[in-house]
Amino acid sequence: MSLIDIIFGTVPNSLIFFIFVFALNIICVFLYKKLAFRFGILAYPNFRTLHELSIPRGGGIVFSFSFIVGVFVLWYLNLLSEKLFFILGLGGTIAVLFGFIDDIYNIRAIRKLLIQICLSAWILFWLEDEIFLNELGLLEFIMLPTLMFFIVWIINAYNFMDGIDGMAATGAFYFSGALTLIMIMTNNFSELTFLFFLLMASVGAFILFNWPPANIFMGDAGSIFLGYVFGAFIIITVFRGELSIWTWLVMFGYFFADTTVTQITRIILVKQYYKAHRSHAYQNLARITGSHFKITFCVTVFHVLWLLPLTLWTVKQPEMEILAVFLAITPGLIVAYKYGPILSSS
Repeated sequence: MSLIDIIFGTVPNSLIFFIFVFALNIICVFLYKKLAFRFGILAYPNFRTLHELSIPRGGGIVFSFSFIVGVFVLWYLNLLSEKLFFILGLGGTIAVLFGFIDDIYNIRAIRKLLIQICLSAWILFWLEDEIFLNELGLLEFIMLPTLMFFIVWIINAYNFMDGIDGMAATGAFYFSGALTLIMIMTNNFSELTFLFFLLMASVGAFILFNWPPANIFMGDAGSIFLGYVFGAFIIITVFRGELSIWTWLVMFGYFFADTTVTQITRIILVKQYYKAHRSHAYQNLARITGSHFKITFCVTVFHVLWLLPLTLWTVKQPEMEILAVFLAITPGLIVAYKYGPILSSS
């Protein structure tokens, strides 16, 4: 009997595992907060922040390493393939350490981009035989940079969404939970199912501290790690035929819409569009309403009541995927266009 069977064999087993990982992460977040204050790993108020107090940052290192330790344990027990171990275990470690260093020293943008490209190349290196099952010739040279650009975009997109309390953390909890639900619905208890569940339990504990008003930030240690992991999950599941790219687009509907519209609009309106900013629609709305809670809560409700049913629809009725993508992304596109960079520049 595999570990997957043990944990998902009964509801009590699943709950016990979830509670154990959840509780362990709570303890570790408490300890990290003390260390962050002691060593000055803090986010100080500046022109980009929506806070007035100094708050510990880099807290994403807790749930990131919780997930990574789980990956190492699974690999040690021969319950995880070598590919996933190297992609999520070693690659994930590099991603979280890179993000944590950036939280402390603020790495220059060009260096960050180069490291993100290397992380993307690492994923594609280990999945090359699954992506290119046949000799593709010129197409291979087109697909490789396209996939690399896509992964880099996912890493940055997730980083962009960590702009108000709870936004990125609740998003990760929703995504991993939705993925776990899909795997259970389709009776696909693969090695990925356990990883989705593990990520949901790890991030879930962090939300208690990051929910508005937050008393700790995940920082790049968390957002870059999550972007990297979800980028890897997308490539793995799509090329293995376990999930459609359309299902992913629906599930990430709001995040994709906001980041895409914001970046395109800034390229048109702002000369130095690549610099740090706070002109995402959700950030502008948080300032207008004076509440992080209202915006994070509304996006969470949108995820659960609108995007989740549409996501499950793409799994049950694949022929409706295109319509589901349109219904999922359109609201986010409208909000991002109306309340994003255009509003900031007005």
